[in-house]
Amino acid sequence: MISVLPLLAGLLLAAASLTPSLIPRDWVMQGALAGISTAAGYLVTVFLLALWRTLQIPILSRKWAMICHSVLAVPVLALLVRCIALSDDWQNSIRERMQMPPLEAANTTKMLLLAAAVFLVLVVLGWTLQGLFNLLRNRLARYIPAASANVLGLLLAALIVVTITRDGVVNWALKVADSSYAAAQHLTDPSTAPPTEGWRSGGPGSLADWDLMGKPGRDFVLDGPRAAAIQAFTGRPAHEPLRIYVGLAQEKSAEARARVALAEMIRVGAFDRKILIVSSPTGTGWMDPASYDALEYMNDGDVATVAVQYSYLQSPLALIFETESGLEQATATMRAVYDHWRELPADARPRLYLHGISLGAWSSMYSMNPFQMMNEPISGAFWAGPPFPSELWRQANTARRPGSPFILPEVDEGEVIRYASQFAPPDRSGRPWGRLRILFLQHASDPIVFYNPASLWRAPEWMHEPPAPDVSPRLSFTPIVTQLQLAVDMLVSTSTPPGFGHIYDADEYIDGWVSITAPQGWTAEDTARLKAKCGKGGLIGCDNG
Repeated sequence: MISVLPLLAGLLLAAASLTPSLIPRDWVMQGALAGISTAAGYLVTVFLLALWRTLQIPILSRKWAMICHSVLAVPVLALLVRCIALSDDWQNSIRERMQMPPLEAANTTKMLLLAAAVFLVLVVLGWTLQGLFNLLRNRLARYIPAASANVLGLLLAALIVVTITRDGVVNWALKVADSSYAAAQHLTDPSTAPPTEGWRSGGPGSLADWDLMGKPGRDFVLDGPRAAAIQAFTGRPAHEPLRIYVGLAQEKSAEARARVALAEMIRVGAFDRKILIVSSPTGTGWMDPASYDALEYMNDGDVATVAVQYSYLQSPLALIFETESGLEQATATMRAVYDHWRELPADARPRLYLHGISLGAWSSMYSMNPFQMMNEPISGAFWAGPPFPSELWRQANTARRPGSPFILPEVDEGEVIRYASQFAPPDRSGRPWGRLRILFLQHASDPIVFYNPASLWRAPEWMHEPPAPDVSPRLSFTPIVTQLQLAVDMLVSTSTPPGFGHIYDADEYIDGWVSITAPQGWTAEDTARLKAKCGKGGLIGCDNG
């Protein structure tokens, strides 16, 4: 039986869930979010009422309860109707800023039906858990006092649910996802022939097995500009860029894969290049071509990039279930490369940079050991879309100058650490860089960066600031609901056009690499020409024809 007061509380949260957040939602995601919000409000209120009764606090009579319910229902339903009427406008307030077409108005009915279905499923699940709790406490009450039976029954019910979900459902789903993504990698895809050049990973004499590299690695190795295309663009002599990639299936341990990567780097002469990038891929092993293509063009191809795969899962799944894998692999790779690099003569070794996007940014940050590098520091790091748990990113945020915005902090005079976005290039202050250059590229509309677990009960700090150009001015905070909204935003964070959400644009990479690597002889006109060539790269990189 559905209780009236908990349902009204749920409908109140459902109304709040229709307000805009960081990423625009279609009717499917909005329906799911509204259903989850309604269920959350309903179940939380049921729990509070049960606690109220357990404490034996007086309650209203049936007659007065019905009167109160009737009085409360009018404003709640009125608010819900108003929010439904405004929901499309709220979503379009985000879509307009992201240069997306407006929503179709015909999807409201489908959204409401989906919300109702999701709510009913979750409430039935809640009733099932309550039945389990009642069964356990009633059995225990035969042998121990009722108060102790209630506490112990609750603990046992929670233990059973956690065990079933974590060790049963979650592990099964993770294995299915892992095998599915592994199959999608086409580890032995015969349709993609290995390279014939010996200087390419997977080619003749390579220590990196082509069949074990996975599709993301093979795409990274084969794609990208050739020396002729770079020379045609710059008018200067160019090198063939070196891209070294080792697949997850190459070896069983992170250290073994790192040793293969280092040996492959030495084999192809990566340490003889002007610039050396130690990059960490995203969860699936993907490397955004928009970033690496631009870097190679502006530095005459005199670049070597090394990356080692650590997962087959999409970044949100890898972030939750395979966090340690990414951190261990990035650390092992960086340690192997750095130890070899610092043994080289200081005047004959390449400039060394760290790079990563999304989950790759987190693992890359983790691999940077400032105490190890204090005497012989690297040249810098460029991290795009750093996930919110990234410790180094959080430490940098904490060090920001008072008064500087949370979404684009200023750290000291910007000599070592800078932040950039699609609206704020890294060199906007005009101040010179110091010896070490660290750049964070982040969008105010990126929930992977700005998700905050504490938003369950309080507004994130960035919500207290004027909204950025890509954030709806109608965004507001509601306890519980904002947490759910940001969680959904993370799931759909890559559904935006390039330059918004968690999709970073070629133009932003170009500005970042120009600032970080300071290419010799490079001009503002060259930057404009490269941006015109690469366009809104995002997922496709530059035109290398």
